[in-house]
Order: sequence, then structure tokens, then C-alpha cells
Amino acid sequence: MAVAGTSLKDRFEGCLLGLAVGDALGGKFEAQSADAIRSRFPTSDRLMCYPLEEIWYTDDTQMAIAVAEALIEGGEILEEVLCRAFIANYVPSRGYGRGARAVLDAMEDGRDYRQVAEEHFPGGSFGNGAAMRVAPVGLLFRDDRTRLREQARLSALPTHRHPLGIEGAQLLALAVALCSQIERFDRVRFFAELLAACDSAEYRGKLEEASRAQRPNDLAGLGNRIEALHSVPTAIASFALTPESFESTISNVIFPRRRHRHAGGDGGGAVWRLSGSGSPPKPAGRPSGERREGAGVSPSAYRALARYLPSWARNDSRLARLARRPDSVRQRRHNTPDVA
Repeated sequence: MAVAGTSLKDRFEGCLLGLAVGDALGGKFEAQSADAIRSRFPTSDRLMCYPLEEIWYTDDTQMAIAVAEALIEGGEILEEVLCRAFIANYVPSRGYGRGARAVLDAMEDGRDYRQVAEEHFPGGSFGNGAAMRVAPVGLLFRDDRTRLREQARLSALPTHRHPLGIEGAQLLALAVALCSQIERFDRVRFFAELLAACDSAEYRGKLEEASRAQRPNDLAGLGNRIEALHSVPTAIASFALTPESFESTISNVIFPRRRHRHAGGDGGGAVWRLSGSGSPPKPAGRPSGERREGAGVSPSAYRALARYLPSWARNDSRLARLARRPDSVRQRRHNTPDVA
């Protein structure tokens, strides 16, 4: 999988937008069974051409934008700066889980969000939310594994304090860093580096199983739940199966999975620019009527996400409209559906 001539800037932008596109595509099929999806879309091409309207990324991408903005402001993860970015980018309609909303509400209200997190997740959350937003950390600290590990930990702590939630973020950050550096994907080396970075026997066992996956159906045993242990290795394995194809990486986890979005977004984010898709297209403008309310995306973050699309989507105007869901009137928390 040669990527000669692909700039570092392209890889950074591709990773972040790949995350957003994968997240938004996966969100179209949230909670649908694999059999139901396959009956409607027998091939990856049919699946990718399905969206007929705007597709909206979720809270996973929204929080990744906040992490990126916090790194731009502070040069590293500073908890106060990160929490401020989480609040500034908080759009409840994105689909935050109940516990995450409670923690963000506490941040916004100036209450003790650590205590709120402990009340909702005794012993700390081991969900995959910290891993879903960690890609910017993997990009910025790609050349310093020690700092990458610590910065990934710090990026998780405001909402995820359980060791398995933190380790999931650390491993996915490392996977992103590895993918941003290579000229040709070496599957054996990729998994060897990830396995060497494991702290727990749980993740080591999952990644060993992931390294043996040879086809998409093998992903079923890795898990498809919201826990980081049962989704981060799945995302990594999906990417490793088809590192040359964004479409296949996404469909790998949509077809056999139920809670595919949590895996699909990350696998796609890691893979997109590594395929060497060439020059970016022209900017896709902000949708008419779009307004930035208090918790919206900053203009710089919006441009970073909206400017480029993967090569497979460039001639498809339906996907070229990827943008944040309009929030002309900010929805209050009690009107937002709960997400597990």
C-alpha cells in the first residue's frame, strides 16, 4: 500500500475527516442487524451510495474536534483547556450518552464533573468514548511514544478513568500514529507494536485475536459493544484487513456488526489518507442557513472537516454535503434521546 507523495498535512486532514465520514455513515445504520443491512445492501458500493441526503457525524467526531482545538490552543492536553473545548463544542443533538451528557452538564455549570463521572461510572468508565476522540493526539505526538501515551491518558481522564477505557484510547492513538508514519503497511509490524504497548492481558488477548483475522466475518468474535475492549480491537482489525480501502474498512464493521459506528469511525479515520488518494477536491461550502450557536463548531474546525472528501466520494454530491447537523436553536438536554 504505497503512499509516496502523500503529504503529512494530507494524512492529518484525511485521518480526521475519515473519522467524521465513517462516523456519519455508520450512524445511518445504528442498531440495525447485520442481516437486515445485507438484505438491502449486498455490496460495499451499494452501501456507500445509499445516503440520499446530508449525513451527520455524531458526538464522537464532535469531541474529537474539541480535542484538536485544545491541542491547538495548549500544545498539549491541559485539562482546563480540554474541558473548555468540550463545553464550547457541546451539541446535545449529536447523540451523547446519558453519562457523558451528565459530565458535560457539570462542566458547563461549574460543578465537580469528576464526582459526577464517578456517580455515573463507579470505578471509572470503560466505554469507548475516549478512544473515539483520541485521533488528534495520535497525530500530534506521532514521533514521541512516551508523550503520546501520557497525552492519550490525559485526554481520557475528564470522562474515562477506568484503566480499560484509558488503555483503549492509548492503543488507538498509537495505531493512528503508526499509520501516519508508514510508507507501506506492514501488518506483522503493526500488530507487533500494538501488542508491545499493551498493559493488560485483556487487550493483549483481543489484539492477538485481531492479528489472526483474515476476513470480515472473523471480526464477529472481537466484539461489537460500547466497551472499549469490545470495539477498539475491532476497529483496528477492520483497518488491518483492508488498509488500502476506506470503503471496505467501513463496510467490514457495518456488515457484521450491530454497534458498528463506534468501530467504523475509527477504522476509517486511520485508513483514509494512507491509501494515497491524491489531490483534494475543491471546498464544499457551508450549507445555507447554517448558524453557529454557542456549542457549535468553530469556523477553523469546520473548514478542516468540510474542505476535503475521500476520492470515492468526490463525484457524489450526496456525500459532498457532509456537514454538522443544523442547530439553529440549541436543544436542551432533556429533549435529547439517551444513547447507551
